[in-house]
Amino acid sequence: MKKLVLPLSLMVPVLVFSQTKKRDTAKVTDIEEVVFQRKATGKTTDLTTVKISAKDAQQVASISGGVEGVIKMLPSVNTNTELSSQYMVRGGNYDENLIYINDIEIYRPFLIRNSQQEGLSIINPDMVSIVNFSAGGFEPRYGDKMSSALNVYYREPEKFELSGEPSLIGGRLTTGFASKNNKLTALFSGRYRNTNLVLNTLKEDTDFNPVYWDFQSYINYHISPKFSLSFIGYYSRNDYEMIPRERSVDFGTVQMPLNLTVFYNGKEDDKYKNMMGTVSMNYKPSDKWKFTLDSFAYQNREREYYTISSAYILQTFDPITGAPVTNYDVGGQIEHARNDLFVRTYGAQFRTRFSPNVNTDIELGFKYEKENLKDLTNEWKLVDSAGYSMPRPLDDPRFGDPSDLDLFYSISGNNHIEPTRLSAYAQYSQKFFWGSSKVFVNAGARVSHWSFNKETIFSPRVQFAIKPEWESDMLFRLSGGVYYQSPFYKEIKDLNGNFNSDIKSQRSIQAILANDYEFEMYERPFKLTTEAYYKKMDNLIPYYMDNVRIRYSGKNNASGYAYGVETRLFGEFVPGVDSWLSAGYARIYENIDGQGDIPRPTDQRLKFSMFYQDYMPKFPSMRVNLTLVYAMGLPTGAPVFTNPYAYQKTLPSYKRVDIGLSKVFIDPKSKNRPYGFWGNFEELTLGVQVFNAFNINNTIANQWISDANTNLMYPVPVRLTGRFFNVKLEFKIK
Repeated sequence: MKKLVLPLSLMVPVLVFSQTKKRDTAKVTDIEEVVFQRKATGKTTDLTTVKISAKDAQQVASISGGVEGVIKMLPSVNTNTELSSQYMVRGGNYDENLIYINDIEIYRPFLIRNSQQEGLSIINPDMVSIVNFSAGGFEPRYGDKMSSALNVYYREPEKFELSGEPSLIGGRLTTGFASKNNKLTALFSGRYRNTNLVLNTLKEDTDFNPVYWDFQSYINYHISPKFSLSFIGYYSRNDYEMIPRERSVDFGTVQMPLNLTVFYNGKEDDKYKNMMGTVSMNYKPSDKWKFTLDSFAYQNREREYYTISSAYILQTFDPITGAPVTNYDVGGQIEHARNDLFVRTYGAQFRTRFSPNVNTDIELGFKYEKENLKDLTNEWKLVDSAGYSMPRPLDDPRFGDPSDLDLFYSISGNNHIEPTRLSAYAQYSQKFFWGSSKVFVNAGARVSHWSFNKETIFSPRVQFAIKPEWESDMLFRLSGGVYYQSPFYKEIKDLNGNFNSDIKSQRSIQAILANDYEFEMYERPFKLTTEAYYKKMDNLIPYYMDNVRIRYSGKNNASGYAYGVETRLFGEFVPGVDSWLSAGYARIYENIDGQGDIPRPTDQRLKFSMFYQDYMPKFPSMRVNLTLVYAMGLPTGAPVFTNPYAYQKTLPSYKRVDIGLSKVFIDPKSKNRPYGFWGNFEELTLGVQVFNAFNINNTIANQWISDANTNLMYPVPVRLTGRFFNVKLEFKIK
């Protein structure tokens, strides 16, 4: 057997090609293997996958932290807040991303509207071994979402381990063990987080108390070399209390500076509880066959309670003297909500893989899911401007307003549904030689049916890659297909608070063309990846952005399209550690009721990011990692219940630099091990994180203030966090 190894970095799946040569005289069959090798382990046939280092996910300097902190550095991924682990991919919104743990789909909380309400992502970086991320054009085994797929695999410990990390904003503790015969392995981890100190950098007088904690377990029992059982358990609780007191914001232009001063009364008290349990049976009778049966259950209870009244003064100033000129408006508003949500899903999925030879894979999967959604909504807003209830007819305020006292909006609903969702997929992967070029093809389709709207969708998908026999190490990829956004709780709920059973899946027809070019520079490996894509979309549901919450209109009355180009240079800018630079240009438009094309609220446009790691050559124990993001501002969209074509204002650009500095006292790779008490430690690192190092006042959204004199609404910026220093101590005990 002749084996040819070609180094491709971590962004390309392992592709093994075989070429059969027959000798008639001896009647002997030789198999020639060609291996596309990457640094990470784990088998995948998806050519759109980007491999994320689990170590980078642990070390990245990010308030949201974890795997998502690294993903946000990719050119296809955008975000305009550091407080959220959610992200937008190629113009899609937060709800268009699939997330899996060990091939089991998971859900995020639904009612969270402000990024400071979030705790930690369900993905625990201490438990991660492999991270696969696709920004589009993913294979049929992934579900029905229009933007991206993130699949994380948890690891099995090889021996006893105990690690932890106390810091100023929380901590975590992880322990694991393996039996002597390695048949039983278990991994347990608990996390605590309170971002009160970070939120205090907001320029407002508000008392925050956001408390988050969770516990996860991953247990494996290998009954035999062919059969094993595994269990994943998860429980989290997030309590968010906020008491606003006073806020002052300067905005406007140089020629017309404005100031909004707001005085508050009331508070917000939210609670989110999530539970998940999965049991998986894996049977591999031979190298050709693999069978997996997963049973899963997920439960989510969310409570969003607040009653906050406010009185505000909107005034302008002389641009030269800075003295107040006139009170533009005085008014107030009352915001009230008593929202309760209960979500429970349970079911089972069966997956099988048949590999008749090293060149071929055939995969099939079936999934049954029962859903239970109970939604109680009571939410309203009263706006008063200069003594007038808003909205109001535009008339001369000197003569009074004879109209009725109306709420700005009122949403009320009592919904309970128990639908069933069925899905199946089949895909075929083949590797072969085309002349001297190496070719990979992955084609298949998935079908899904939801009993609530009685809709059946069919999603064909295909991936193609070719590696010419050139002197330059290049790989060309083409992927695409029909991708649906299968509706769930958010999409089916209209602006009145009712579930719409006539809602249909949003559809996106995608095509992605990509090139991977590997080369050496300064005797170190580098890889340049470039991708261009186009999406044609229909049956879109228009939505409004409320900070990080998406509020859908509940109607399939829009169409749209998206396009973009992005590039990423990955490699060892510093010997021995990986870093990258990325840039992307993306646009997304929608046409609502035939009124013309306008940018969607998540229109990304231009983005530049950098993830950089370094160390001091003479003192390698001194290390640094840096994340830098520049992204053009998103369209703020329109206030809820208003015409989006009348509100096309763009937020300022999002600019941020986070720095992580660390001193490694005990390194597991070092030959000089400590003795005595310190000899019990395998790793010990003291770190300092500088969040928002340049103290840039970024804007996440606009608060719309009404002016009765002109019947106009002014966008008042909602600022994000300032500079914050975090100290953490990481340790691992043998």
